[in-house]
Amino acid sequence: MSQEALTKFLEHLQQSFEKNTFVKLTLSKPDNKESELKNIYIRPVDLKNKRHYSFLYRYKTKDIVKNHLSDTAIPLLDEALGKDFLEASLFTTEQDLTLFYNKKRKARLATKAASHSNAPDTSHNKKKNRFIEAANSPYLYHLGISSQEGQILKTGQKKFRQINKYIEIIDSLLRQHPLPPSPKIVDMGSGKGYLTFALYDYLNQQLQIDAQITGIELRPPLVEATNELAKITQYPQLRFEAMDIMDYPADGVDMLIALHACDIATDIAIAKGIQSQAEIIIVAPCCHKQVRKSMNPEGTMGEMLKHGILLERQAELLTDTIRSLLMEAHGYQTKVFEFISTEHTPKNLMIVGMKGKPNPEAVRTIQRLKDQFGIASHYLEEILL
Repeated sequence: MSQEALTKFLEHLQQSFEKNTFVKLTLSKPDNKESELKNIYIRPVDLKNKRHYSFLYRYKTKDIVKNHLSDTAIPLLDEALGKDFLEASLFTTEQDLTLFYNKKRKARLATKAASHSNAPDTSHNKKKNRFIEAANSPYLYHLGISSQEGQILKTGQKKFRQINKYIEIIDSLLRQHPLPPSPKIVDMGSGKGYLTFALYDYLNQQLQIDAQITGIELRPPLVEATNELAKITQYPQLRFEAMDIMDYPADGVDMLIALHACDIATDIAIAKGIQSQAEIIIVAPCCHKQVRKSMNPEGTMGEMLKHGILLERQAELLTDTIRSLLMEAHGYQTKVFEFISTEHTPKNLMIVGMKGKPNPEAVRTIQRLKDQFGIASHYLEEILL
């Protein structure tokens, strides 16, 4: 019955392609609950005068889009159904069909009246859904990203995309790991405040979360400017303080953020988050000098890393690997992924930790890595002792 149900489902899908009655298709309920891939959404789109089918692969922290012609779309779905995903919902202008798989991988097909009477817009350049809109965000004008009328300036487009990607990541994290009511959030190394203002806007203005956000910045002129802008925009629970992040008393912090803190400043920020038992820790490391100076690989490993550029790249990977393992050892579930495209900055790695259970094996893994690469110590390990 399973193969018959799948065959009928794919036949209906093929017919909807041929008759232009296809509206959309959603794959859900991943077979592996730990899978990073949560859904696949398919919609029709016209590219170069040909009908394609846009596959949006939705992961926990990112979306990936790939476009396929019908002759490749059908085999991809045949391969995924009943294996990677246990439910598929097909919407056409004639009827709705849902394919279900139970725990024993037996399938059944359910049909009902069409919930869509019209075919969807198949234009490729659809209006983008953004988390932050310039027209409703006056701070973007004061930060030089938009015009006074709310239009993104040519010089501000890259920064605007970065802001929206950042908020998209935050939104995804909060859906997985909600913060407590009236959360206390600290942004270490807030700079000119681009991302800090956007975060306040999204949490307090859009989600109506009563968040208190503090930006920590070493340069007093920037702190003075951002505090003045917080008054202009009437963001009463956003403030900035001029101090070294080492001196910040991280007590009761629910979310700690440190983007592009240089070298051991990233370690200091992570330690502050762990010591405060923050629910979420978000860092984007920059520079990795401490581990590189400490590395003394021998034998084959030494030969492999005898060139400076290779040693530098390995030091970056090793530094951030040990950082994520130390977070796991102290009770955080970690994710390491690309923050933004390398066209914006080569320093584009992001490490996220969400409060969970300690992983004792992480400590042993760290020691093996230190032995393999001849590392005497990692700064974060030292300050967490």
